[in-house]
Amino acid sequence: MKVDDITLMAYVDGELDIEERREIERELDDSPELAERIELFRASSLPYHEAFAQQKLPPVPESLTRKIAELSRTHASATSPVPPGPAADPAANDAIAPPAAGLPPSAPVRSLMRFSAPWLAAAFAAGVFSCVVGLRLLPGLTGVSGGAATVASAQGASPWVMAAAGYQALYSRDTVAVATDTAVSAKTVADIHQIDGLPVRVPDLSAQGLEFKRIQRLRFHDKPLVQIVYLPKTGGPVALCVVKDAKPDQSIAQQKIDDMDVVTWRQSELSYALIGTAGQVDLDKLGKLIAKRDVDAMFSQAPVSARPVES
Repeated sequence: MKVDDITLMAYVDGELDIEERREIERELDDSPELAERIELFRASSLPYHEAFAQQKLPPVPESLTRKIAELSRTHASATSPVPPGPAADPAANDAIAPPAAGLPPSAPVRSLMRFSAPWLAAAFAAGVFSCVVGLRLLPGLTGVSGGAATVASAQGASPWVMAAAGYQALYSRDTVAVATDTAVSAKTVADIHQIDGLPVRVPDLSAQGLEFKRIQRLRFHDKPLVQIVYLPKTGGPVALCVVKDAKPDQSIAQQKIDDMDVVTWRQSELSYALIGTAGQVDLDKLGKLIAKRDVDAMFSQAPVSARPVES
């Protein structure tokens, strides 16, 4: 079985049959590189449909409508004789292609294709317009013109960080307008410590102008992922995300994933990602305060102490 990117995407989307899935999983046992590619595809599987559904798209520009109409008239008025051959046999193509309006049922396929060309072009043009508008409006994907640079800046990011950044990009101030009840948040923190086994400390960032809004227990590849969300006085929400990561400590590093600034570090077998809309909050400074524990903790203290990370 040829395992290319299309096959891997079908595997991630659950579109392969049982035998094909088993073949992929056998390959996964022997190929760490294949497993990493699948993680990347899973990280890119985000609820874009729901995000687009919430957007109010502007009407198609009148200039585009006129251009499509002009293109259709030009092709409709063009006459191009069909060379004789097997395709000219009456009704030869009826079972393959349905007759188009204005053409006899026995019109050759090439005639039908020529007749359809303007509508294919019109559909393409309208599709391009809708896609561009949608990408401009979708949170986290506004930098369409700088797409190549954005993708390059995301290279090297962990799959879980990319997934968390994509999720955070869908947030607006309205998303976290109402803070979670304090008792509920305290219970969530206790569950994170006792059930998930993550000694997460919830930083109090009120002195830095960020109001605590919620803490959530999420999952990435069936592993616990903690998301702590804050709201600055202006701009979009900021999230501190934490996962278990039994690797050596790592100093603070800055990344950019689409329209999100990201600051990451690893400390006492926990990986951290501080995520916010680009240019709104000094995440590097904020990350150093959190990593060095220069801010107070909210709710109960984490059950296991952590070493301050080197900046």
